[in-house]
Amino acid sequence: MSAPLRIGNASGFYGDRRAAVREMLEGGPLDVLTGDYLAELTMLILGRDRAKDPARGYARTFLAQLEECLGLAHDRGVRFVVNAGGTNPAGLAEAVRTLADRLGLPTVVAHVEGDDLLPRAAELGFGEPITANAYLGGFGIAACLRAGADVVVTGRVTDASLVVGPGIAHFGWGRDDLDAVAGAMAVGHVLECGTQATGGNLSCFAEHPVEQLLHPGFPLAELHADGSAVITKHPGTGGVVDVDTVTAQLLYEITGARYAGPDAVARFDTVRLTLDGPDRVRLSGVRGEPPPPDAKVCLNALGGHRNEVTFVLTGDRVGAKAALARAQFEAALDPRPAELVWSTVGVQRPDADTEAGASVLLRAQATDPRAEVVGRAFSGAAVEMALASYPGFHLTAPPGGGSAYGVYTPAYVPQTTVPHVAVLPDGTRVDVPAPAVTSPLADLPVPPPAPAAPGPTRRAPLGAVARARSGDKGGTANIGLWATTDEGAAWLAAAITPDTVRALLPEAADLPVTVHPLPNLRAVDVVVEGLLGQGVAASTRFDPQGKAVGEWLLGRTLEIPLRLLPPDDGALP
Repeated sequence: MSAPLRIGNASGFYGDRRAAVREMLEGGPLDVLTGDYLAELTMLILGRDRAKDPARGYARTFLAQLEECLGLAHDRGVRFVVNAGGTNPAGLAEAVRTLADRLGLPTVVAHVEGDDLLPRAAELGFGEPITANAYLGGFGIAACLRAGADVVVTGRVTDASLVVGPGIAHFGWGRDDLDAVAGAMAVGHVLECGTQATGGNLSCFAEHPVEQLLHPGFPLAELHADGSAVITKHPGTGGVVDVDTVTAQLLYEITGARYAGPDAVARFDTVRLTLDGPDRVRLSGVRGEPPPPDAKVCLNALGGHRNEVTFVLTGDRVGAKAALARAQFEAALDPRPAELVWSTVGVQRPDADTEAGASVLLRAQATDPRAEVVGRAFSGAAVEMALASYPGFHLTAPPGGGSAYGVYTPAYVPQTTVPHVAVLPDGTRVDVPAPAVTSPLADLPVPPPAPAAPGPTRRAPLGAVARARSGDKGGTANIGLWATTDEGAAWLAAAITPDTVRALLPEAADLPVTVHPLPNLRAVDVVVEGLLGQGVAASTRFDPQGKAVGEWLLGRTLEIPLRLLPPDDGALP
């Protein structure tokens, strides 16, 4: 097998560690350095930036990173592939050229465009969104790299395309190389969130020394021609790469066993993970299927305006204090907001040894189409209660004006209607044709759960035998659960049913729940539709992106076989 292509990651979101680009360039050899700067909410932010200034709309932090490190990348022969172009990839590409000229560095720049469907929103039946961007694949990136680009800037491609594109360019994959492309998609999914693959946000973090997790290194993959790879990190960097860290990221926000992209569908139920040495995990066996005929489109529209106030309730009689605060506050609201949601954080502990420990937070969150209804008059109504309400009254913040919020909605259009254009370094525009062979996307059939093996049980937290990683897809929460042994995985697959999930998570009691088994990963993937409302920008939920739903689930108790429980399982007496 030929030498692998070494692809690293230096950004998992807009706002990630600024020093990561330098760390990855200095840490060891690389061929390509990727950066993922986009999410549904980020597209909304960048879309509003561009609406204010047509020259904006891209992730400006990438330019700052390049200014510090472009010379280092040039000396080491590392190429960049980033989606930092956001809603204006052409603008960022031009800004990179200007920067390189100012630094005196010979840098060849290309970009990918065509994802922006906003000018065609009415034609495509999208209404009046703020942004409308199709998720593009990796073949446009590959065309730019083959034309000699040192820096490839994209807008809204799939996160995995940042790895798929370099794989196509380096190994010569075509549309028929579905297994190889699907393998690269799985690798790209592991790398896309940066240090989440090297120990960040890991549910079993306590199994590793704190010193090891203080400053996790960013991940890289040694990608092979067949689409398999070794996930690792630069020697001597912090964090850890093991089967748990890679499993956690594989399960993150996938919503089922078929992981769809515009170039292929990766069968995550075929992924195999094996240790390949310290901080090295081999990812192999991924089967690919033809991509769906439709491209996914990220729509962001103005949803209305929002505001919130948080009351602090201290000591005893918390329930009565909350009731008084709610009654007074709601009586003062005229007009009443279209949506007013109350929630509490914490439990009553009047004998706590600190005032903070003896306090409970009462949050009032409001949304309304009318900005004035949830503006300063809303928060001011809470301030006016200061001398006329429950004993110990105070708020966590002074009054503030409301803010606009967006609503993310996925849409789908035929891939053939989406222009996918590689703008090469010399300005040549190369149209990337849609895949000729497609297949409608469908979930794999979910087999009925196997009956649980007989034997004595004990009530204990799910976290005694399982690990978790959770996140969001719009208003849907995704929770990956996995075990570390075959026996634990068999129990998990039998025990975690939709009804079990609804019982453990009362907030999901009336919601659609699907559980997808992933036996190769000793895992199940749980999808709860509607748990997050209309998505992060519009959600009034305490955890609007569902990042901690998995941890909540691990803390819930159920009957677990004694044979699976460790001695210090935290089981209930």
